[in-house]
Parts: sequence; structure tokens; C-alpha cells
Amino acid sequence: MATGIRDKVAILGMGCARFGERWDADADNLMVEAYREAIADAGIETSMIDAAWLSVAFDAINIGPSGLAASIALRLNNVSVTKVENYCASGTEAFRGAVYAVASGAVQIALAIGVEKLKDTGYGGLPVRSRGTMSDMIGIVGSAPGHFAQLASAYRVRHGLSRDALKRAMAHISVKSHANGAKNPNAHLRKEIDVETVLNAPMVAEPLGLYDCCGVSDGAACAIVTTPEIARSLGKTDLVTVKALQLAVSNGWELQGSGWGGSYFHTTRIAAGRAYREAGIDDPRSEISLLEVHDCFSITELVTMEDLHISPEGGAVKDVLDGFFDASGPMPCQIDGGLKCFGHPVGASGLRMIYENYLQILGRAGERQRGKPPVLGLSHNLGGMPNQNVAAVAIVGLEGA
Repeated sequence: MATGIRDKVAILGMGCARFGERWDADADNLMVEAYREAIADAGIETSMIDAAWLSVAFDAINIGPSGLAASIALRLNNVSVTKVENYCASGTEAFRGAVYAVASGAVQIALAIGVEKLKDTGYGGLPVRSRGTMSDMIGIVGSAPGHFAQLASAYRVRHGLSRDALKRAMAHISVKSHANGAKNPNAHLRKEIDVETVLNAPMVAEPLGLYDCCGVSDGAACAIVTTPEIARSLGKTDLVTVKALQLAVSNGWELQGSGWGGSYFHTTRIAAGRAYREAGIDDPRSEISLLEVHDCFSITELVTMEDLHISPEGGAVKDVLDGFFDASGPMPCQIDGGLKCFGHPVGASGLRMIYENYLQILGRAGERQRGKPPVLGLSHNLGGMPNQNVAAVAIVGLEGA
């Protein structure tokens, strides 16, 4: 019987490039920037890496169709490099490949690296992808803001909220993320804003305004993982280990009947439940210390608080406005600025979330460090649209926690 991977894999080192409009760097440069920090943090040589997983969502745009890009850029020692893609959850997918390889005993030390170079495409948003001239990608007809605006409308109707109440909660989320991102030297957007600025911003897709949407960023993030035993043999103490890593992919149920009302992410609820069981968590609201979630839009963060079973059904608006998820609150969410302000280079985002939890747990997050280092950090990575998507949940924490 499967028992999961709790405490079977330790994070040896992590790194993250500066996110933003990186006209000064191509995808290779960004990978090298993140990798240099990770390999120095791990305290090992490149020759010790046994296998690697590379995540990138728009391969034809920035690196080509194979894992060669990472192997050449990082001068890996002719090891296997597997390129993975799972929409915006690609970064967590790469981490999953590396973690599972170590947990299985197939390799001793594995690398996960994610990258995206989007600002050179000449396209205002994410590049358009299709299955052919006449057939759009399944479930991705229309714009991302349009799809998530429908999520907001469905959530508001389901819970009997006024437009103003929902908009103010969403605005609080955006203001919080900007305040957190202002303290992060690697963040793309580092300017604080106020609620009125958010509420009076140009509308993108009702009710999502300009400040409810994350931007388009370049960046890379990286993790090196091994077993706790090997980590200790290399002189590592205070190990951050993987407690759970779960992924759920839509099977089309959301669009095939009347069971789903469009106001939540079915896959997130499934992945979260599996992750809590694997990590031995009974009450996530009291046991989780820190959250990094997929806030591609402010409404996504709000809805995710309920899908992760942190806020009660219909209770996320109150928790948000009460400051429960603020940097100074009981459970900070996006303490690094999140996708909204740190940035969203698609293939790197999942790893960037884990990177922040890793730094916070070790007390190394600088100006944005939580006063008392958290014990357990959860990251939630989401790919696709509300009606068809993939959700990933990773929980990391101090060994034995």
C-alpha cells in the first residue's frame, strides 16, 4: 500500500532569478541565475546531480522542444533531463518529478528548474496556443481575464454578496500583495498601492480591474533535492523536507453536467485533501503557517482560501478583510508578493512559491521574514481555466514537524 513521501525528501538548496521585464537576459541566462544560487545553497558540485526536470509552458517561444536547453545552459554532466509542461502548474510538476525520483530511490540528487521568457514575444498577454488552425485548445476558448471574471460572478451569486463587498475584498488582496512585493528585491512590481486606486482602475473584465490581474514576467526558479540522510552527510542541519505533494487534473466533470456551479476549483479541493492526508494534517487553518497560492487574479486567491479548507464556505471575504492573510496576520498569504507582484513566468511560478516557503522556514527571507519562522508552508499552483484545470499542492516544513 502506498504511504506517501512525507519526510522522505529534503530540499538541499534553492534559487530564484529576479523576475520582471528581463530584456537583459534570455532563458538560458535566467536559468543560470537561479541555478547559481541553488547550487551554492546546496553546497555541492554540478557533477553530483543525477537527473533533472525542466518546466516551461511555452517551449516553442523561448527554449525549444526538449530538455537540451537546461543541460547546455547549466553544463549538466550528460544526465537525463526531462522537460515537463502542465499549464501554469508546470513548476510544481518539475518539482514533483525530481522529488519522486529521489523518494523512489532511482537517484540520489535531483534538480528541478523552471523558466519562462515571455516579454520578448511581442504579445500583450500570454502567447496564443492551439491544436491546429481550426481547433482551439480544449476548454481554453476566450481570454483568461474573461474566464476568471466568470468565476468571480459565480462566487458572488452563490454566496449572496454585493458587487461592492466582493470588489473590496479583492482590492484588499491586491493591496496586500503590492505591500509585500515592495519588500522583495526579486519581485517584478515593487510599488505599494491603496484600495481606492484598485477600485478606480480601468476595467479589464467585469469585475476584474487592472490591479486584480497579475502581469507578464520573465524569470526562473530552481530546487535541488535529495534524501535527508544524504543532506545530513553533506553537513546540512535544520532540514526542510517535503511533507506532501499532490496533483489533481480535471477529467471534464465541470463541463459535463450541472454539478459544478463555476464558483470554485474542484481540482484544488481534491489535491488539498490528498495533501493533508499525506502530511498528517487534520486542521489546516491551525496547522499551516504560511501560504503561497496561485493568485493569477485576485479572485483566484480569495476562492482558493476556501478550496484549501482554510476559510469556511463563503467565509473568505471576511477572513481577507479581517487581515487573516496579511503579512502580520495569523496565516500570511503571498508574503513575497505572489504572482500578482513577484511575477508569473509560467514555468517558474510553482518553484518560486516553494522557494519562498523554504526561505521563510529557514529564517532567510530578509526584510519580509515572518517574525517567528513558520513550521509548515503550503504552496498551491494552478494551471488552465476554472472550468478545466490542473491543481498542485505542495507542503514543506522542518523535518519531523
